[in-house]
Amino acid sequence: MTTPAAPGLPAPPPLGVSALPPGTYDGRLVLVTGGGTGLGRAIAAEFARLGADVMIASRKGEHLAPAREQLAAVEGAGRVTAATCDIRDAGRIAEAFDAAWAAHGRVPDVLVNNAAANFPVPAEELSPNGWRSVVDITLNGTFFMTREFGRRHLAAGTPGSVLAVGASYAWTGGPGFAHSAAAKAGVKNLVETLAVEWGPYGIQVNGLVPGLMPHEDMTPEIRANLDRADDPGARQPALRVGAPRELGWAATFLASPYARFISGHTLVVDGANWQRRDLVNGPVTTVREQLGRGPFTP
Repeated sequence: MTTPAAPGLPAPPPLGVSALPPGTYDGRLVLVTGGGTGLGRAIAAEFARLGADVMIASRKGEHLAPAREQLAAVEGAGRVTAATCDIRDAGRIAEAFDAAWAAHGRVPDVLVNNAAANFPVPAEELSPNGWRSVVDITLNGTFFMTREFGRRHLAAGTPGSVLAVGASYAWTGGPGFAHSAAAKAGVKNLVETLAVEWGPYGIQVNGLVPGLMPHEDMTPEIRANLDRADDPGARQPALRVGAPRELGWAATFLASPYARFISGHTLVVDGANWQRRDLVNGPVTTVREQLGRGPFTP
């Protein structure tokens, strides 16, 4: 008797369907940083599909026009607007929130902190500028955006929902990503801290961690690192990679009326990959070897 081949986790439903009722976000405004590309755009699309007005923000203005056009074409979408915003600059952040008010007449009901910076590098080669750039965008920018969102809702006495896109190496550490892992650990802590501080005022704060979800906007460095592995899906417990829409579905649930009692939680959407352990560990391969680099030379 032969053992059937392991099928892995089933494929997700097709793009365009949703677990939540149509119109769940009618009359609501959702602001997504880094919403012009990749996973940010996928998250924005799922909110739009449920009737939300969506504002996407990006430091790079060239990403906004095509993304805005794509999101506006999503069936069920409300109004879609865009703002150029460098989240490292608190003044520019205030301008983006002012633009949201001018265009939509309200403070965003949901903030999705998706914008981040990252690139693989051995820690010994990580420059001070590289460290500061990643931490400034990923951690400081997330805090500055969330602070502006919170201040405006606290002043108005209105409820709101914050989602911060994190990474599983906030728990485990991330060899090759010391800058990003440290920043994402800070983001996870912010989620837990602000959920307690702002819960009494009706503001929920949660985290959302994507697994391997390939998309066309991955950076060349991360794409090259991924391409070194044959059949990435076979390396996941799910025996497949994730689809960007699966992260969007998780986001729309966490910020929905059906998840109001969930706060201070970070939901990992990765098919259990971050919890994977082998019974017997394989040989250690240095980060330099994994990135195809020779011996370190100062």
